[in-house]
Amino acid sequence: MVVQMTGANKSAKFPSRAPILTSVAILIFAFIYLPIVVLIVYSFNRDGVGGFPPQHLTLDWYRQLFADGAIWDAVLNSVIVAAASVALALTLGLLAALALNRADFPGKALFRRLVLLPLILPGIITGLSLLMFAVFVHLPLSLGTVFLGHGTALISVATTELFAGLQKIDRAQEEASLDLGATPWQTFWRVTLPNLKLSLIAAGLLIFTLSMDEIAVTFFLIGRDNTLPLEIWGRLRRGITPEINAISTLIFALSVALIVIWYRIRTRSLGAKPQDLLEQAAAQQQEQAA
Repeated sequence: MVVQMTGANKSAKFPSRAPILTSVAILIFAFIYLPIVVLIVYSFNRDGVGGFPPQHLTLDWYRQLFADGAIWDAVLNSVIVAAASVALALTLGLLAALALNRADFPGKALFRRLVLLPLILPGIITGLSLLMFAVFVHLPLSLGTVFLGHGTALISVATTELFAGLQKIDRAQEEASLDLGATPWQTFWRVTLPNLKLSLIAAGLLIFTLSMDEIAVTFFLIGRDNTLPLEIWGRLRRGITPEINAISTLIFALSVALIVIWYRIRTRSLGAKPQDLLEQAAAQQQEQAA
């Protein structure tokens, strides 16, 4: 009864704020998502980017998009660079996170701050500095330099995500593995790494998304080939075309799919524990009320 009265009092105390908060929330979500809705609708508009509201819906722009070899070459280049960047950033980021979490060495505090530096620096500074380094070592600009640029610039993302995951691991499991005769390497592969699965997936998805979207670093390090952001940017300089709306819609759908996949993996890893905890809490409240 006490819990119910408390909830009722709170609801009665702030009745006038609910409509205001609801209206503000609706305006914020409209500001964020309405442009995406308009972009998706225009990707099916036969009249292109003109004529609102759209009256003639068509799939012709998607047919033209799938027949556009240049833009799909750019998509393939972006996927290759992003996948390679994920592998490089996760590998080096995991080593850096292990060093920060498990080792003591001179300059550790400075190293921890330097790891976060690429997240703070503007992309134009990172791209320009990497370009100067490539020129200094006589490295020709290509997709390889873009991969090295993305991978090194995104190591900080992997390090911070994996470092947070390492802090949540129960060290007693690793100590038990070592006490039972496992080597440190076996403990790492069979205990530490499986416990980092969620952090690895989260960091990988984030790095892949950031690499696919990166334009500042790519602009300075690209050679003759184009990535998808640079291909879209080059076409927008000549005007907005419905094909850009179509490829942007596909990118949005892919992003939503990745979010759904991540959510399913996360709920499968957690299992029924959250629901059990909620049911236990509800049962305890009922017992207290009785």
